[in-house]
This record gives sequence, C-alpha cells and structure tokens, in this order.
Amino acid sequence: MKTFILLGALNAFLAVALGAFGAHGLEGKIPDRYLEIWKTAVQYQMFHALGLLVVGLLAGKAPNVGLIGAAGWVMFAGIVLFSGSLYVLSVTQIKPLGAITPFGGVAFLVAWVMIGYAALKWL
Repeated sequence: MKTFILLGALNAFLAVALGAFGAHGLEGKIPDRYLEIWKTAVQYQMFHALGLLVVGLLAGKAPNVGLIGAAGWVMFAGIVLFSGSLYVLSVTQIKPLGAITPFGGVAFLVAWVMIGYAALKWL
C-alpha cells in the first residue's frame, strides 16, 4: 500500500532529522542519560520505518492478506507510543512518561508477529 510506503519514508526522514537534532542540538543541553534515551527512540523509529516500508511492499504483493495492513497500523502506533514517549521523556525528564513506552514495544512485537503470520499464510 502506498500509505505504508509514505509512512515509512516519512518516519525514516524524521528518524534521521531527530537523530541529527539529538547529536547536535541536545548534546550538552540534557543529561547524558536522557540523550541515550533519545538515541534509543531514534533507533527504534528507524527500524520500524523500514518495517513500514516492508509492510507497504508486502501489501502490494499480497493485497488479499488483510493482516498486513493491520500490522502496518499497529507498527505505526508503536512508533508513536514508543519513540514518541521517549522523545518527550528526554526533553521534559518527566519520568512517568516512561510508563507509555512499553505499550509501544508491545505494539512492535504484535506487528512483527502479524507480519510473520501473514507471510506464512501468503507463502
């Protein structure tokens, strides 16, 4: 689906931009611990941006396997919850925001299981 390829490309762009911002704009402005959290957010956003590109390609090859589209939306939600909460945590240092992050991690896991299941069904 074109939507997931666009979401993947947009998230990859944002991961690069936010990574550069963290390295050049936040260094020395936030504690190293929070800079590491920022880097984790960037890494997972990029990994799952690539995952969204995979979803887009699979959706084009196997349009009748409905789980692929659902997996893409779950993965996108994971990016928002996981990376988004870590970005906000890093700059605000409001520790309870870390309670949101595991929901994003679970969304990532569910999305990858869905993709694996859809691939088995398709192949």
